[in-house]
Amino acid sequence: MPRVLLVEDDPSVREGVEIGLRRRGHEVLAVATGEAGLEALRAFRPDLLLLDLMLPAMSGVQVCCRVRETSQLPIIMLTARGDDIDIVVGLEAGADDYIVKPARTEVIEARIRAVLRSIEGPIDARPAVEHHGELAVDRAGHTVLKSGDRVALAPSELKLLLHLSAVPEQVFSRQRLLEEVWDHSYHSDVRLVDACVRRLRAKIEDPSRGPRYIQTLRGFGYRFGPI
Repeated sequence: MPRVLLVEDDPSVREGVEIGLRRRGHEVLAVATGEAGLEALRAFRPDLLLLDLMLPAMSGVQVCCRVRETSQLPIIMLTARGDDIDIVVGLEAGADDYIVKPARTEVIEARIRAVLRSIEGPIDARPAVEHHGELAVDRAGHTVLKSGDRVALAPSELKLLLHLSAVPEQVFSRQRLLEEVWDHSYHSDVRLVDACVRRLRAKIEDPSRGPRYIQTLRGFGYRFGPI
């Protein structure tokens, strides 16, 4: 079972999530501050980080930014504000998903599994490496190169790129991407998609030109190419 690092300053929430995930077989390390979370990353080596957005001293957004400087560890934000601008800030910082508190353990575990599937996807019958302009996409190895240099992509960014590039020129609505990339059949927050697209473009597009790989069709959604 995945090892989960939980960073949550509310004792009741921290204990409830920790006990719930342990009962389902997860190995969980729970800490109360961002500083303790960064320390625990090195020693505990988790498979996923559950990170409270509103932490004392070092905020969840700051922790997320620090993690993304050196790691593409899957990150799910925990927030008590379902419609707050801080959620967008967290997504822009590199979080792969978010959960509004309070949430049942089965919901948290389902979202953990959905995010982890981003880096455990099945190997299909496509060529070992696909070339799209300056991008080389290795589906089996889950790696992406741009002009020969490896691009560090967070799990949600990688899964979105693999999903769009599998069918170049096909248009996907934001809601469809939520369902097929994030497994959110019941969740309609398109901010997840838009934030991920912006982060992905920043890594694979040439800023001197308009979007070449991930294109927007206003009123419809996004598509990959044509290159």
